[in-house]
Amino acid sequence: MIKAENIVKSYGQLKVLKGVSLQIDRGEIVSITGASGAGKSTLLHILSTLDQADSGEVWIDQVSLGKLADNKLAEFRNQKIGFVFQFHHLLPEFTALENVCIPAFIAGIGKKEAEKRAIKLMEFLKISDRASHKPSELSGGEQQRVAVARALINKPAVIMADEPSGNLDSENATQLHKLFFELRDSFGQTIVIVTHNEELAEMSDRRFYMRDGKITTIKSAE
Repeated sequence: MIKAENIVKSYGQLKVLKGVSLQIDRGEIVSITGASGAGKSTLLHILSTLDQADSGEVWIDQVSLGKLADNKLAEFRNQKIGFVFQFHHLLPEFTALENVCIPAFIAGIGKKEAEKRAIKLMEFLKISDRASHKPSELSGGEQQRVAVARALINKPAVIMADEPSGNLDSENATQLHKLFFELRDSFGQTIVIVTHNEELAEMSDRRFYMRDGKITTIKSAE
């Protein structure tokens, strides 16, 4: 599902990624771990098309991302990739339901169909009773579930998660970790997670360890 070859990225004189290559199978859950500054989030942003490598190539579902024009890349991102971040990035003026629907509206899906999909996802995530509430009226765990529903609304092939449980207490973090596996089993997504959370990293099918801009070790689940 995801393939990267010799990814190099620098910011000024700072070389952040030093020739990273990896392959992630369809339906696999992988974690990317390592100390702060190892290049984890930079790699995730390049894999998810939010940033561009200085050199190297990335394929998602056999499509070479470097060969897509900006408008085609944005369309591909909207349709193929769902995002879950540490900070939920929910729009405060909109309800939970409206926040979930936004990527569907961007994709040109009609209001009726988008809301139908959103409600179904919110039922699956056990937050349908919070649909009319605004983010300020939701707990941290509820906000993160809204963000997960938003990531799923366009039925993406891949979910990219950057420290998804970093802003949650231990109980909500554990629930979120279990949720990723439920999502994979129910919807078949490939899930890539950057995390410092050892519990989540150990649950993953495979774990990529990064150090000084390179993948140093790959460990499969016991």
